[in-house]
Amino acid sequence: MDQAARETDSKQVAGLLAEFDGPQALKAAASGVREAGYTRFEAYSPFPVHGIDAAMGRRRTLLPWLVLGGGIAGGLGALLLQWWTNAVDYPYLISGKPWFSLPANIPVVFEAIILLSALAAFGGGLALSGLPELFHPLLSCARFRRATTDGFFLGIDASDPQFDESRTAALLRSLGAGETELYDRPRTEQKVPRPLVMAVVVAACLALLPPLWIARVRATRSASPRLHLVSDMDFQPKYLPQQSSPLFGDGRAMRPPVEGTMAVDQRGDDPHLLRGEVEGQPATTFPVAVTSDRMKRGRSRYDIYCATCHGLAGDGDGITSQLAFEREEPKWVRPLSVHSQVVRDQPVGQLFQTISDGIRTMPGYSSQISVEDRWAVVLYVLALQRGRHATLEDVPTELRRHLDTALQGDARTPDTER
Repeated sequence: MDQAARETDSKQVAGLLAEFDGPQALKAAASGVREAGYTRFEAYSPFPVHGIDAAMGRRRTLLPWLVLGGGIAGGLGALLLQWWTNAVDYPYLISGKPWFSLPANIPVVFEAIILLSALAAFGGGLALSGLPELFHPLLSCARFRRATTDGFFLGIDASDPQFDESRTAALLRSLGAGETELYDRPRTEQKVPRPLVMAVVVAACLALLPPLWIARVRATRSASPRLHLVSDMDFQPKYLPQQSSPLFGDGRAMRPPVEGTMAVDQRGDDPHLLRGEVEGQPATTFPVAVTSDRMKRGRSRYDIYCATCHGLAGDGDGITSQLAFEREEPKWVRPLSVHSQVVRDQPVGQLFQTISDGIRTMPGYSSQISVEDRWAVVLYVLALQRGRHATLEDVPTELRRHLDTALQGDARTPDTER
């Protein structure tokens, strides 16, 4: 067999390529090929030709529906995941908010819609276009290289039921084709190199080792600690109770309390100061000096920690309380006014205990306000009460004497001179 016969035997016809003068001739030829019954053909031009899809009888692409489906799947999936994790599997109450609220989950839903829509557009475009395709028989035609510059081509695939080399070429020439050319598809089988196959198999086997090792560790028990790639604080240097340590002279890791300190919940040696108690009952006197500076300090602490709920005047109308009632929070309890009779009748020790430990829905502030500042707040609360419910007996004796003298002198003055 000679060289020409071997080349003919090793190739098969893949289709017929025809060149046209311009976009209008290409569109007319596409319409004629479609009317002739051909279905597997494609038009190529260096720029979009308006109306070419209708001339070829192409239906609208399914890509928009794929993108829509991806977006719906992403939105519903993200919404379902957040509902399951937050409201069903692990509900966690945060500031009285509902277990599941649609506005709070919109950002994640939006991002999931965008992500899956983009993936659907990318993957759908590849699949509908038959990509990736590393080689196309048309690339072997030298004439076809002008398709990206100034050439207008129409290619009919040989797999079309109507395809016949002579009749198809005659039809294209009758539709105005300047040149026609058969292009071939090589018959030679492209085999994947054996070393590449072995490399892929080895890589796949190695990729299975980590999940298999993880499954083995989770399914078995061992006295040795698990492997920690990121140790965090799991293996920090520390001493357990009753262990020895070379850092101290006595060799003990456990150290006695530092002199002058005490635990948060420790009462200490002065229950009057630390708990507001005298002989187990709420104290009626202050364990600290009552001064104007301490009252000013109490006002600054009250404005920071208490006024948001109780209000600046102590009427229970702080901005937090007002906002809670505007939102109709079901679990919100209106703060008690410091001017109510039940609060005014409480001894100062009981007020101190309320600030320290909290009451009802009010939290305790012992970890945020120091002992002296808590007593200063109590002093300022008494000042608020005294300012609202002051009587003549609250006026200092010397000032009252001057007022009485002034009033008596005013009474002796004739009406004509007043």
